[in-house]
Order: sequence, then structure tokens, then C-alpha cells
Amino acid sequence: MDIAAFERLPPAVTEGNAPYWDGLNAGELRLQHCDHDDMARFPESPVCPVCLSADFTWRPASGRARLWSWIVMHQRYFDAYADERPYVVAFVELAEGPLMISTVVADPTTLIIDEPLALDFRQVGAHRLPVFTKVD
Repeated sequence: MDIAAFERLPPAVTEGNAPYWDGLNAGELRLQHCDHDDMARFPESPVCPVCLSADFTWRPASGRARLWSWIVMHQRYFDAYADERPYVVAFVELAEGPLMISTVVADPTTLIIDEPLALDFRQVGAHRLPVFTKVD
């Protein structure tokens, strides 16, 4: 997939998710961590889903993940990606616990459930995007 199509559907950067996007642009995948039970969460939320605390800190993730599931998109759902088919939509489990939707930059016929992945980035316009690669 030519991830440049992302420029045609830019993200909505809000006050709540700005630390996430600032982290990506600095070369870090930042996650919220509850200050009371240390639970990492993604996407961002105003309270911890376990203890309901509103106290949290943004911290860099390790960059390690495992492939939880994926699909190869052949159908055109968004005009912005009409010329990018097929492309991989992956569900990855971050080492810190949260699941994240991203992509794996690899031939989809070589993907295996639960295989280790490493975080990588792709610069697209004003944003750096998190993508994952296979760990050899």
C-alpha cells in the first residue's frame, strides 16, 4: 500500500489526542498510562477503563508488538484509497497490552498470527504514521 493516500484523509488532531500525534512526529508511539494502576491504554480516553481515574501520563511505547489479526482489503470503501488496493489492515497487540489498528509492511501471504512485529514510521505530509514490520 502506498501510504501517501493517507494525505487525502488527514486525521482529526484534538486536544485529547495531540500528545499521541506529537509523539509520532518525534519518532515515538506514546500511550496513556494510568497514574493509579499503570494500565496502558489506546486510543486515548479521559478516564482509566479499569479504575476510572482521570490521572494519567503519556509515555513512549516499547515498539514491540505481535500480530493479532489482519485482513487484506480488496473492496473500495474510501475513494482516497481507490488506487491503493489491495492493502493490509492489521490488528496488533502492543507489548504494553493495548490493541491497535495499523498496517504491516510485508507481503500479506507471509503473515502469521502471533508473530513478533517492530514499530516503524512513515512520514506522510505533516504526519508521521506508525506502521509495523516483521521481526526476523
